[in-house]
Amino acid sequence: MKENLVRLVERPAPIRLGCFILNLLLLWLPLATPIYLLVHDSNLESILTLVFLYAVFIFLLRLWGKYVYQQPQILRHYGLEFTRQNGMDLLRGLAMGIINTLILFGLQGILGWLVWQQPKVFLLKVILEGLLVGLGIGFAEELLFRGWLLDELQRDYNPRVAMWTDAIAFAALHFIKPLEAIIHTLPQFPALVLLGLTQVWGKRWRRGRLGLPIGLHGGFVWGYYIINVGELVKYSGQVPDWVTGVNNNPLQGLMGVLLMSVLALWIRGRTERSRHI
Repeated sequence: MKENLVRLVERPAPIRLGCFILNLLLLWLPLATPIYLLVHDSNLESILTLVFLYAVFIFLLRLWGKYVYQQPQILRHYGLEFTRQNGMDLLRGLAMGIINTLILFGLQGILGWLVWQQPKVFLLKVILEGLLVGLGIGFAEELLFRGWLLDELQRDYNPRVAMWTDAIAFAALHFIKPLEAIIHTLPQFPALVLLGLTQVWGKRWRRGRLGLPIGLHGGFVWGYYIINVGELVKYSGQVPDWVTGVNNNPLQGLMGVLLMSVLALWIRGRTERSRHI
């Protein structure tokens, strides 16, 4: 068994990825099936199945690192370090994410494309909830895409190919949903690719640490959560929704794509500068 696992190192990346995903499903399905059968609340069902899926994912990562790559500290290799430096990167990313979100909505407010509203709920509760949701999503998706997946791709391909493949996979996997929903949310695909590229550049800028990507991702989710759940804005209808964002989602609008483009170019520049230094 161990010999077969070691031989996986010699296999192409698609085969290694397929083996990992197959084992992940084999371990997760026995845990998820009773939840689907016994839990009738769809929200609770989704939460529990995702929690179990990610717990199994991290468990399998440790085995993968130990037996396939002989790296017992595989999470540290992926950039998940519990250090002061990584913590500061996380805080910097959170600040960048929420500030850029506020800039996006603030600029639209100045242009008269939206009107700020008084919150209809207890805003502090929304802020704290949004922070937890943002950090949870940021941690989960960045360990998956900029940790495990990017590492597997970089073992076989040059950095540029690995980066673009990772970013496109990140965007595409957000569309695992019914066809009608895919068509409805398709305008956000370019912004998601840009976000994926930005996160790879951010990780390289911070010398392979995941703190900045987790924080930046979490900051975007946090900012949008506060504004959306808090019902803080109302669009004026002065411009089409493809400018401000289809379904009030800024990633599905021209302004969101422009913002992500500027941020991506800025972080890419910082990455290039740090490489020369």
